[in-house]
Amino acid sequence: MAGRSVRGQCIRPYQLRMSKSFTDADEFRLHLLMERARSHNRYSRVAMLKPARSLTTRLLIFTSAMGLALSISPAPLAAKHLPDPIFKTLDGQPKKLSALRGQIVVVNFWATWCGPCQEELPRLTQIAASYSGKPVSFIFISIDEKKDRAKIPSVLAKLHITLDSWADADTDTLGQFGLGEIVPATMVLDAQGAIVARVMGEAREADVRQPVDWLLQGKTGPAPSALTKRY
Repeated sequence: MAGRSVRGQCIRPYQLRMSKSFTDADEFRLHLLMERARSHNRYSRVAMLKPARSLTTRLLIFTSAMGLALSISPAPLAAKHLPDPIFKTLDGQPKKLSALRGQIVVVNFWATWCGPCQEELPRLTQIAASYSGKPVSFIFISIDEKKDRAKIPSVLAKLHITLDSWADADTDTLGQFGLGEIVPATMVLDAQGAIVARVMGEAREADVRQPVDWLLQGKTGPAPSALTKRY
């Protein structure tokens, strides 16, 4: 983001000024459609709010917006459409999230220089322990640059984190998964590898438990939020 470092975007819970949740995947997809439509300069709130000269003009604006929305495919959540980058364990072994299919996976992106990340990791570790014996895995993936990766083991040791920890991610990786470009960021994958929930910012306990429990219960009851913003 121009003018701001990624480190500058790493913010604490008490500094959060807004929290927005999309109630389902369809609403999230519609949000993405309209954002992309606005980027094509064919639809905007300003254009729609300006007094039109006639009913015909208003209809043309509306038709143009709807036509563009229909022409853009919804952002897919299915596993077959998701990226599957190669990460590395701390000793350099290649790893892919697709290798974990068959279980629920909670993926947290973090960095050694991120204060809220270091507050969040122990909390996620405690949540992970509560699912011991169940088909749920937690993976922590660092977005540290290569020059800082030597710090990862000592930070994890200080925080008493013993869960699987990978590296070799970056802010582009976050964008590929629809998580923006700020850490911490978390996503929950179902057994087929599809994203069920995304959390931008420091996840609250309920942000993680709700989608995991929903999946453990066979997707019965109300679906969790597809996207939750905590910054």
